[in-house]
Amino acid sequence: MPELPDIEVYLHALECRIVGEPLEHVSITSPSLLRTYDPPISTLEGRRVAAVSRMGKRIVWEMEGGLFVAIHLMVSGRLQWRTGGTTRGLASFGFPNGMLVLTEASKTKRASLHLLRGGVEELNRGGIDPLTATPEQFGRVLAGENRTLKRALTDPSWFSGIGNAYSDEILHRARLSPLQRTERLTTEQIERLHGATRAILSEWTTRLLAQAGDRWPTKVTAFHPEMAVHGKFGEPCPVCRSPVQRIVYADNETNYCATCQTDGRLLADRARSRFLKDARPRRVEDL
Repeated sequence: MPELPDIEVYLHALECRIVGEPLEHVSITSPSLLRTYDPPISTLEGRRVAAVSRMGKRIVWEMEGGLFVAIHLMVSGRLQWRTGGTTRGLASFGFPNGMLVLTEASKTKRASLHLLRGGVEELNRGGIDPLTATPEQFGRVLAGENRTLKRALTDPSWFSGIGNAYSDEILHRARLSPLQRTERLTTEQIERLHGATRAILSEWTTRLLAQAGDRWPTKVTAFHPEMAVHGKFGEPCPVCRSPVQRIVYADNETNYCATCQTDGRLLADRARSRFLKDARPRRVEDL
């Protein structure tokens, strides 16, 4: 799922191409995409894009006349900029200088588009902005309920814009277990987590912006070779060279370094436990 750094790169590319331009025509080919009916989507045609912004993992367009478009790409949704050729996708938006196409590489269509009058606050999940929050604000959010750090960081009602990929990287940088309970965090650990969150999100936004340059971002993915642990199961941790571990659950997995984050203790993983049962290794040196 595109997270805060990926959305910022999309915003940069959109600002250069569509802000100030009239939206000449709109085509919605997937009925599941459009989640509102009033005003009708056709009312966008002929209006200029006044500004683009981010709300959590949503991309927001402010249009002339007080209309707002909010796009959530979910896991498999992507935006493509085309100046010719096919326009196949869930939706297409025609501008004088090109066509923006929304695609989704999944049979389960989860991406969404809302067209609203006056603003998009009704879609706001309430999470604080992790890039601007103070350590005190960060700590107050974490104290709201006793959860694991992995769940806390990825809850949009707690923190805005963080998902599975960057939460792994943040926790590795902070040297904290993904299963650490929020009520047991010390002041020093909260400050460490706050600093790691800001650093990881800022560093990756800068890195992805530099990689894209003036080109349209075509490689928006949750997996990057430069990442420390996310998607790196079995590969050496860049800090201590221990093999990166994982916890598999549902359709996701959490990646972590046992040496750096859990004092060498291997966290219980359903897939490993199912096959090894009592023989499951408990510490990284037992692997």
